[in-house]
Amino acid sequence: MRNLESSNSLMEQNKFEKLVIEALKDLPALFREKLENIEIVIEDYPSEEVRVRLGKRSSGAILGLYQGVPLKRRGSWYGNVLPDRIILYREVIEALAPNEEALPEIVRRVVLHEIGHYFGLSEWDLRKLQY
Repeated sequence: MRNLESSNSLMEQNKFEKLVIEALKDLPALFREKLENIEIVIEDYPSEEVRVRLGKRSSGAILGLYQGVPLKRRGSWYGNVLPDRIILYREVIEALAPNEEALPEIVRRVVLHEIGHYFGLSEWDLRKLQY
């Protein structure tokens, strides 16, 4: 694991974006077709506000964040709203990778995790599915 304080990224932003796009393309069509009104944003680190809101002392504990109304909780009232957001924290995710070759799988797992929240899965549900 690399040090989060290091400013040396494993890869450039556009290469990281391509990994995210590939992870989305790998989603089964059934799920990919249901993604609507959602944007995916890449930031280096979670803000202090996000860390405080989530009760985390270190930015290293937050790989991504889903913000919005989960698909299964949307009703007829859902319309004319800002897009839901998935924020991926690039520097934090990269710090988990021992090398660049390991990064695609880590990115894929984080993307799937946050998309799970979009579909209404809780943190507990997702952890149960992952292990």
